[in-house]
Amino acid sequence: MIRLGIVGCNYGRAILLPAFRSDPRCEVVALAGTDAARTAQLAREAGVAKAFGSWTELVEDKTVDAVVIATPPRQQPAIAMRALQLGKPVFAEKPLAADLEGAGAMFRQASLTGLPAMVDFEFPELLSWQRAKAMLDAETIGALRHVIVTWNVETQATRARLRHWKTQRGDGGGVLGNLASHSLYYLERFCGPVTALSARLFGLPGDPAIEATTALAFTFASGAGGSLAVSSASYLGSGHRIEFYGEEGSLFLINATADYMRGFELTLARRLSDKLERVEIIDPDEYKYPDGRIVPVSRLASRFLDAIEGKGRASPGFAEGFRVQQLIEAARHSHDTGRVVETPFEEAAMEARA
Repeated sequence: MIRLGIVGCNYGRAILLPAFRSDPRCEVVALAGTDAARTAQLAREAGVAKAFGSWTELVEDKTVDAVVIATPPRQQPAIAMRALQLGKPVFAEKPLAADLEGAGAMFRQASLTGLPAMVDFEFPELLSWQRAKAMLDAETIGALRHVIVTWNVETQATRARLRHWKTQRGDGGGVLGNLASHSLYYLERFCGPVTALSARLFGLPGDPAIEATTALAFTFASGAGGSLAVSSASYLGSGHRIEFYGEEGSLFLINATADYMRGFELTLARRLSDKLERVEIIDPDEYKYPDGRIVPVSRLASRFLDAIEGKGRASPGFAEGFRVQQLIEAARHSHDTGRVVETPFEEAAMEARA
């Protein structure tokens, strides 16, 4: 039985706890937060044996075999690195850190120890996304010409104008760290390495400190192009759309709902058909839990446990997390300088290991 400790009482308790509990190979034995009394109450309500008022107590507890982190990006490097130093595998959130230095330190520590170290990039765990990936790999629409991503929602943090990591650039968040980090991961997974990008970032009118909207343009190593427009300030927004255009057709992943995970439909058009047709995909687990995020996270959790048992690689790992951090930093540099920034993939790996 693998004994887990979760650092973080919000997302960690609401999503990660039930996701890991879905696998009988592990037991969540500890929960840590910043308020000891509140954490103790939440642990009791959730049936978790131990509660701590600091992450250090949880990480150093000898009954904890592996550490699951759900904290703001700035706090993750210290927690992850200490856990890895103690020989404990780590499951972390995206983005890895508030800056490239922190993400690089996490990646180097994971590489040094060889322990499973995984990142919670959830979207590729959806069955519709996996089918789309298989179709792109099989060149169902021919060679990719370009991809267009639009993601327009209104988050609670932006609506309330909270001074929170999800709205603040300096804490490793804003729309770039909170939402677009997902896109930067899945775009390279779908389309291959990004070799150059340009970006613009926008705050709210009259409140520029709340980073709510970003627009990026990409060049991929294949020669294909791409664009990404993400906003957390879109009341009744159009949702999440990924449009792949190839030499022989088009493939669309579209979720017009406000739900992050549920509602994606996959449609395909081939040149000879001249019309979009729905690709039927049934996920029997889609509505297994009240929150749609739990199912994809449970799939990542099981793969993390597989890696701990030596049955496979912890993927996506800290290498992928560092790569996303590099792309985030490149986007910020592009915005600050008004220039296109090159993002060579091999150079990223060498930089991380330096």
